[in-house]
Amino acid sequence: MNPDPPIDPALLNWRWCRFDQLSVFELQAIYMARQLVFSIEQQCAYLDADGHDEASFHLAAWSPAHTVPLAYARVVDPGRKYAEPSIGRVITSAAARGTGLGRELVRRAVAHCAQAFPGQGIRISAQTRLERFYAEVGFDVVGAPYLEDGIAHTEMLRPG
Repeated sequence: MNPDPPIDPALLNWRWCRFDQLSVFELQAIYMARQLVFSIEQQCAYLDADGHDEASFHLAAWSPAHTVPLAYARVVDPGRKYAEPSIGRVITSAAARGTGLGRELVRRAVAHCAQAFPGQGIRISAQTRLERFYAEVGFDVVGAPYLEDGIAHTEMLRPG
């Protein structure tokens, strides 16, 4: 099997759009990336297509050398899952891990939230092992750890 090509940040195309602005090819690639990370790597069986994609913004880092986005997150509209907007389905592909792309993804998602939903906080259901990662961008733990799909999660809030 060939190794993944190197990632050139200058060649990444960051796209922030609503669900109905995604092409069917982009949507398929996003679902493939989410399934690779959540279902195959984390061996977690759950309903990924949960009905919230349609009420979300989608942020993805696309590279011409890769078939799936290297990084992806969705931002669910306020009032849909929580009173605040919510960042979720955060992934960095195996090829992009350790490059800082995950931090850039979350930084961009937070900035887009601030622009789309000014003055509102952002709520997330973070894997507990990633609390420190999210704290680096201003999220605070607001609840006790709980199991979600068999993985320890913690609710976190970034004030508006």
